[in-house]
Amino acid sequence: MIKIKKKIVYFDLDNTLVNFQSGVDQIPLWKRNEYNGELDNVPGIFKLMKPIKEMVELFNQMADDARYDVYILSTSPWDNPTAASDKVDWVKKYLPLYGYKRLILSHHKHLNVGDYLIDDRTANGAGQFGGELIQYGTDKFPTAESIKTYLNV
Repeated sequence: MIKIKKKIVYFDLDNTLVNFQSGVDQIPLWKRNEYNGELDNVPGIFKLMKPIKEMVELFNQMADDARYDVYILSTSPWDNPTAASDKVDWVKKYLPLYGYKRLILSHHKHLNVGDYLIDDRTANGAGQFGGELIQYGTDKFPTAESIKTYLNV
């Protein structure tokens, strides 16, 4: 039997699997003003966010594909005391089957070894990732479908 090495793929959470703005929209205006410019530090915000449906579907499809080993690689804001647990709760709620024990929180994404990182930004080491950065939301990869086509999923 020939064993095929699975491609390791990381998905970012915020603005990749998760619609960050959907959480912001649920925060009262007075609290948004209190955290002016640093809304990712609002306690509880990450639990409020809605999924980006097409990207969650892509994650699940790739997780179910024998060619891929998928993980979630996200950064938890240092000054938000609930961010890490909120992100765990979000994964449990929206990715209960394939997200199980596949969440990695790091401020240094480039330290993870893998073939692909699907992320909307180059921050927190994503731009220095050793594999290929697939930057979601750019002209080259504007949709989940474009990523799906590129990776032949």
